[in-house]
Amino acid sequence: MVRPRWSLILALAFLAILGWYLVYTEQIVRTFRADVSTLTRMFAEVQAGLADPDPGQSNAALGRLQDIIIESGVPLVLSGEGDTILSARNLPFEADLATPRGQEQVQRYIARIASRNPPVGDPQSGRIHYGDPPDLQRLRWIPWFQVAGLFLTFLVGVLVVRAQRRAEADRAWTSMARELAHQLGTPISSLQGWLELLRLPRGERPGGMEGPAIAEEIGEDVDRLERVSRRFELIGRETPLHPLPLDRVTTAVERYLRARMPRLGPGVSLEVEMPPDLPPVRGSEVLLTWALENIVKNALDALAGMGGEIRIRGFHQGPDWVILEIEDTGPGVDPAVRDRLFEPGVTTKSGGWGVGLALALRIVERVHRGHLRVARTGPEGTVFELRLPVAHDAADDT
Repeated sequence: MVRPRWSLILALAFLAILGWYLVYTEQIVRTFRADVSTLTRMFAEVQAGLADPDPGQSNAALGRLQDIIIESGVPLVLSGEGDTILSARNLPFEADLATPRGQEQVQRYIARIASRNPPVGDPQSGRIHYGDPPDLQRLRWIPWFQVAGLFLTFLVGVLVVRAQRRAEADRAWTSMARELAHQLGTPISSLQGWLELLRLPRGERPGGMEGPAIAEEIGEDVDRLERVSRRFELIGRETPLHPLPLDRVTTAVERYLRARMPRLGPGVSLEVEMPPDLPPVRGSEVLLTWALENIVKNALDALAGMGGEIRIRGFHQGPDWVILEIEDTGPGVDPAVRDRLFEPGVTTKSGGWGVGLALALRIVERVHRGHLRVARTGPEGTVFELRLPVAHDAADDT
């Protein structure tokens, strides 16, 4: 048997308290309406007694008025000289006033209620002590149930938020692990190919490749592995930021992608426009290059099979910010994922892990204290806006 989760139990308890509160509130409303009806009846009897000059009818009206008061359920005790209990009605317990034990029991009761309900009347002729009616006693529990309901609501909210964060963290770690495996897979597969080539006799190697050429290719794959390792190492810890010209980042991304665009995006052209007077930003070259590479790869995926243009433009916005716009002429972002585009695991590609834009967002906003957003999207294309703080001087080096 599967044990129910605490969040479900608390939610059900909260719903039960809410239902009880609604039902009991309706009962209170009905009680107050009944009290209004009782007061109206009392007023009618008083008016009848005052209007009738016959003393007998006045006494009868007083008797009926007394009956109405007793029917209201208010505990009433009439005490005489020496706190002798003369009569009692509507007590919350049974007591025989003819016995000393009954007298003592009621005297303890009136002593307990005297602090909140002082008696009325003349001590010489008799005083009337009154307690709280049953409806008023039940009202005292409402604040406690309200507090319990609010506390349960808070607990349910905390558990839901924790569950959502745990699910997001699990999804992020899963996506990150898959992305790491994907990033490492290409150079490792290439290294395996070069090793197989080295095992062939020289005369059987394609193109007559010699050891130095193969070693150079292996060196490039090793550099790629080191770059991937460095990226994932930096993303998980505090990263030092230095004044960095953004054209160095865009040049590195352009060089990397132009060599691969015939395979990744045939028919796609890449244009980069970076003003020479653009101020440096506070950043990490390794991580910003990775973030921009992921954004441009997303644009390449949007143009897959149809061709088009990708434009990277940089410009200065005010004294404190530098803007990079990455624009493509693709079909726009699918409305089904538009609001969750930067969440880990969200992708429109059948073979994608949905981690590229999530990593880019983390790099830009958490590491560099910048902003990354979809500035506009539609049938004419999509524009990503990357905003980074300017490094005003060498003191920005952290």
